[in-house]
Amino acid sequence: MQRRMFGKTGLEVSALGFGGAPVGFLETEQRQVAEILNSLLDQGVNLIDTAAGYDGSEEMIGRTIGHRRDDYILVSKCGRAMDGIEGAAWSEAAVLNTVDQALKRLQTDHLDVMLLHSCDLAALQKGEAVGALVKARDAGKIRFLGYAGDNEAAAYAAGLDDVAVIETSISICDQANIETVLSLCQQNNVGVLSKRSIANAAWKGAANQRGMYVNYAENYAERLAAMSVTPEDLGFSGADDWPEIALRFTLSQPGLSCAIVGTTKPGNVATNLAAAAKGPLPDDGIAKLRAAFKQAEAGSGEQWLGLQ
Repeated sequence: MQRRMFGKTGLEVSALGFGGAPVGFLETEQRQVAEILNSLLDQGVNLIDTAAGYDGSEEMIGRTIGHRRDDYILVSKCGRAMDGIEGAAWSEAAVLNTVDQALKRLQTDHLDVMLLHSCDLAALQKGEAVGALVKARDAGKIRFLGYAGDNEAAAYAAGLDDVAVIETSISICDQANIETVLSLCQQNNVGVLSKRSIANAAWKGAANQRGMYVNYAENYAERLAAMSVTPEDLGFSGADDWPEIALRFTLSQPGLSCAIVGTTKPGNVATNLAAAAKGPLPDDGIAKLRAAFKQAEAGSGEQWLGLQ
């Protein structure tokens, strides 16, 4: 598995990372999660991404691979108001309480990265939430801090001195952050994680999605249909190649540290690893996907911002 520099953290991360949302929301069996996570770690994937808001995910990860803590870089997210957490959303109390809860759930004495989970620009500019993460960092509970989100809030966060990592939407159907957020992160040596890296399998259509993914899938499916590009246009054989095309497109973006992909199916692990191993898409394929996105966006009469 290829390793990439993770911005100013000085860490090296695998090009492919695991997204922990599905293992919580979809109530995956613990044995299945253990199989997926241990297989990924055994094959060189070293970044695990989760969040307090992914119900059950932190606990599941702690139970299944907590004993292998030295084998992976651990990223979680915080700041939202939720049951069991003191304080209003984005307050110092909420942030610090969620950090402490994450340490217990993930069975660790520190997090490598803690991100504010999609707060709006006004909350970032207030500074309390970022300041709380600085306190957690200075106390040794987290090593680095950052922001997970999109558009103007992510761009603002990328310019803050204390922010070392940004997680943002980058995919074949979500390209706005490539020109704005990703470019700023490169300038400021901020590590970048892509979320929804394969556009929630937009080629399948929303009818085949479950739970929290339905709204994203509907939007992405509409965008992909409007783009009117096929695997054959990109030099591939057919629809079965979409997962590879999508992942390799995201991994091709300059300045990207790691593409996060979640799965609840052990068989998808090998498929994702094989696609990542093939490296970037050819330049002409990337250019066609970028042009198709811009043309479809212009035809829609709306700005296709990154989906929060």
